[in-house]
Amino acid sequence: MRELLFLNQYLIKYGKMMVWGIIFILLTNVFSASVPVLVRLGLDEALKQSLWITGKGDALASSLIFQTALAFGLGILLVAIIRGVCMYYMRQTLIVVSRQVEYDLKNRLYSKYQKLGESFYRKHMTGDLLSRTSEDVSNVRMYIGPAIMYFANMIFTFVVVIYQMAQANASLTVWVLLPLPFLSYSIYQVSRRMNLGNKQIQEQLSVLTASAQETFAGIRIIKSFGMENTFSAKFQSEGEEYKKRNMQLAKINALFFPMMLLLMGLSTLIVIYLGGKEVEKGAFTPGNLAEFVIYLNMLIWPVASLGWTTALVQKAAASQKRINEFLTAEEHQEVAGKPFVFDRDIAIQNLNFTYEGKTQPALKNLSLTIKRGEILGVTGRTGAGKSTLVQLLSAMYYSSQDAANVLIDGIPLQDINLHEFRSHLAYVPQDVFLFSETIRDNIAFGIESGEIADDELQLAVNAACLQKDIPQWPQGLNTLLGERGVSLSGGQKQRVALARALVKRADLYVLDDCLSAVDAETERQIIDHLSLWLKDATAIIVAHRIAPLKMANRIVVLEEGAIIDIGTHEELLHRCEYYRNLNDSQSAEFQ
Repeated sequence: MRELLFLNQYLIKYGKMMVWGIIFILLTNVFSASVPVLVRLGLDEALKQSLWITGKGDALASSLIFQTALAFGLGILLVAIIRGVCMYYMRQTLIVVSRQVEYDLKNRLYSKYQKLGESFYRKHMTGDLLSRTSEDVSNVRMYIGPAIMYFANMIFTFVVVIYQMAQANASLTVWVLLPLPFLSYSIYQVSRRMNLGNKQIQEQLSVLTASAQETFAGIRIIKSFGMENTFSAKFQSEGEEYKKRNMQLAKINALFFPMMLLLMGLSTLIVIYLGGKEVEKGAFTPGNLAEFVIYLNMLIWPVASLGWTTALVQKAAASQKRINEFLTAEEHQEVAGKPFVFDRDIAIQNLNFTYEGKTQPALKNLSLTIKRGEILGVTGRTGAGKSTLVQLLSAMYYSSQDAANVLIDGIPLQDINLHEFRSHLAYVPQDVFLFSETIRDNIAFGIESGEIADDELQLAVNAACLQKDIPQWPQGLNTLLGERGVSLSGGQKQRVALARALVKRADLYVLDDCLSAVDAETERQIIDHLSLWLKDATAIIVAHRIAPLKMANRIVVLEEGAIIDIGTHEELLHRCEYYRNLNDSQSAEFQ
């Protein structure tokens, strides 16, 4: 239950509605408890009238008994209507609060996801994130709404009903309640097993969701390799494990309810047997006996709901624990810190970086200065640390320790308002991501307002050499893309991502091998446009090909996370063997 203490803030926030809900629960039970009293009074009164008029005519007896039954029947109907109204408002308050909490919690999780860094997303699969936002939050909602409502209803029912029973006959009440301690112990034992079972079910559901998400995301690769049966078998295996865990929990529930009904049935037999003896002695009226039986039946549903409520609470506790793990994950306050100012240079001082869970450092003792207005090229073998370097420079991969080694105009990146810094940054990652919107909207995404003038859009389209592709698309730039831009080729996706960065008119451009899928002729045209576009900007261009690197004022060559050389294109041709071999091999391709 300690995990659910987190939700107290929402119970306080919606405290007024919760209080009204509890009041309506109390009123519902008060009016429910009035029904057995009316039955007792009506039955006893009818019996008195029957004895009084014995021998005075069957017609008269039937008429008086009918009038008595009608009067008390109308009273019971009126009480039932009032009880129904109270029950309606009980649900309208408590269930509505649960929906409000569900809304708040989903928004809070979504907001938290956007504040967490790259390291978090390296450790957690998308399916797991979705499962916690949907299934886990829904389980928590069931605790805030139905579980609290039925638990409060059970408490009030017990208090009101047992008070009424004790008023009628205290000794019989004690006999009736004797099976309840055994029932409580059974509920305790079952709830422990439910807690463990629900935790295992939620964990497996995350695995199942992640497996499905990964399959759908990579469906083209799966089909191209003919691996449909393999992935179907994998998903079926995960599904079987999920079913197995659910069946184990179902067996626990199946044991619980018959046992509970057996104990409640035992209480009913005690009432009928002992109550009947009291009626024989004259210490108890038939109305009292009927009243007791109705009270006992009123206790059956609350006790029955206790098992279900316990399951809801245990499931919510397991889900809230998983939610809390994400809500308490470390995040950097991106809007804190000093305003972003970039007038002189970006300096990297003795930067060392190792990915979490790895032993081999990605960057080793790296020092570098990038002056404002300079274009810096970065190249090196696969795995040399190129993408790691630009991700750290652009704060895409953030840790306070590493950010202290990156200084902008002498101020450590960890002390700068990252939100403002990124608003002056245009980043084209190696792994291009496009949204399921129109091509125009994907390009305009580079502008915070999302609105772009036609002439500015056309300039970016021309710079990225997209104008020749427009006739191929059914609605031109207004063509709606599939998931992750599936309807575009690799080169088209890269050029759309490049146009998205260019329209931002940023102070700092980071282009991470963004022309790798573009043919040589298109690449040459884009480079001509970029040379003019980046004239007054600062840019870092990562590439394996020589052509984009020729734009750079200086070129950094990385090897196993360290700088092995730095200079202009001509300087590196003379003194850097790796760069010279790279140039010669690419020159030979076009001969």
